[in-house]
Amino acid sequence: MIHEHRVLTTHQIAALAYTSLRSAQRRLRTLHQAGVLDSFRPLTQTGSAPEHYTLGPAGAALLAAHADCDLTDLGWRPSHTGRIAYSPALGHNLGVNDLLTQLAARAHTSPGSGLTVWLSENSCARRWGDIVRPDAYAHWHDGDQVLPFFLEYDTGSQALGRVEAKLSGYAAFHAATGTRPALLIHTRTHSRDQALRRRLAGPARDLELNVATSSADFTTTSPWGLWWIPLQPGGSGRTGLTQLAARWSHLSPASGLEPTDADTAVT
Repeated sequence: MIHEHRVLTTHQIAALAYTSLRSAQRRLRTLHQAGVLDSFRPLTQTGSAPEHYTLGPAGAALLAAHADCDLTDLGWRPSHTGRIAYSPALGHNLGVNDLLTQLAARAHTSPGSGLTVWLSENSCARRWGDIVRPDAYAHWHDGDQVLPFFLEYDTGSQALGRVEAKLSGYAAFHAATGTRPALLIHTRTHSRDQALRRRLAGPARDLELNVATSSADFTTTSPWGLWWIPLQPGGSGRTGLTQLAARWSHLSPASGLEPTDADTAVT
């Protein structure tokens, strides 16, 4: 899981796989001491950051042996943790993982809801990189409602025109595969969200894409709830993922979800 999603914090891992933060910390400390995991703590202007965990040398060796491949084929090198820690994309990666961790962990407090599929950016690129390169792909389930969606986690670093250009890729994906997931776009600020909505409304309508947006300065820790505003006419009010699934009942899961030869044992 950690190698697939590159980096996860103590709190994210605890939310996904443990009943308490303390039990997660004990287990992660043991795995770190054994070299299965590596970790770092980014500098922060105030307070202290949690431990950020990546795949360690012993963990990489175990995964490579299980997948019957070399460490280089696994995509792991001794500089693995340093490259992640000092990457300008670290904040982006953590933001994507945090949002989807919250969705996946929903199953702990609301049985019958949560994520049943969660593919990382790398897994998406292996499957569909010649057409689209989303930041993640997932299925939100709530009872009998299913929302398959691509996620674009927008930090404001790309020009609006570049974001708009991605819509053509998603339309091409629908045409090439005959499948139709939704597209969710999460932004850092309300002003960025509004600018994107003005820029994307027309192209999304013309390309017949189902798009909904949200912004971090509005949202809470409940991304399944009233976060999202559809781009389509009449989409002025915030709605939840389950309501989007009911509203867009014609959606279908993406093709190519089965493991491929390019996938490792962690996928």
